[in-house]
Amino acid sequence: MKRFVLLDTAEIPGTQGALCLFEYGDDFVIKIAGGDGGQLMNTRMHGSEDALAAIPCKKIASRANARVLIGGLGMGFTLASALAHLRADAEVAVAELVPGVVGWNRGPLGAKSSYPLSDPRTRLIQGDVAEVLKSQNAAYDAIMLDVDNGPEGLTQKSNSWLYSAAGLHQCHRALRAGGMLAVWSSSADRKFTEMVSRAGFSVEPVQVYAHGNRGTRHTIWIAQKRA
Repeated sequence: MKRFVLLDTAEIPGTQGALCLFEYGDDFVIKIAGGDGGQLMNTRMHGSEDALAAIPCKKIASRANARVLIGGLGMGFTLASALAHLRADAEVAVAELVPGVVGWNRGPLGAKSSYPLSDPRTRLIQGDVAEVLKSQNAAYDAIMLDVDNGPEGLTQKSNSWLYSAAGLHQCHRALRAGGMLAVWSSSADRKFTEMVSRAGFSVEPVQVYAHGNRGTRHTIWIAQKRA
């Protein structure tokens, strides 16, 4: 009988919270320490994390020297998906706030996504993706955000800036002409769709299955920068 085995706990910088990594049979699970037992992510269901990168990266795949930014390393599946769809001359920057998550991905957890941090196209930024974005102007061909459960921050209240009008306008500034923005969420949000549009994007919310072609579906906003 499978059971959850706690492997490690990692503090979330700037908060009193922490993330916990569990082994569950052949899979790994990340939960919030002291939470209700719900899973933030697991290695068995990552279809929407794959799609978060696959959909926008396919649209820019032919661009020479493409530069993309991923907010949130998670279990590495979004990073791996981006690398799979981009050319050999691309650079994929991934910003991860929690040092422990980086360590987990360099350890046994990383095998589930084929250790994308080891790819020479990967540039790891250990810090808050919001701080990275604030200093950028026309720097990226695509930005993919998966730092929380969606427009309503769960693990860190400061994440709400990324989903605010100011944060979305900064994403617009940080993108090159025709650049793509993709935002992951556990649920749909009509008001957020309208906010993305007002920030200067042509946007479509896409429903993606978490695993296979049935069961839980997540929302990914796919937005292209208007001139």
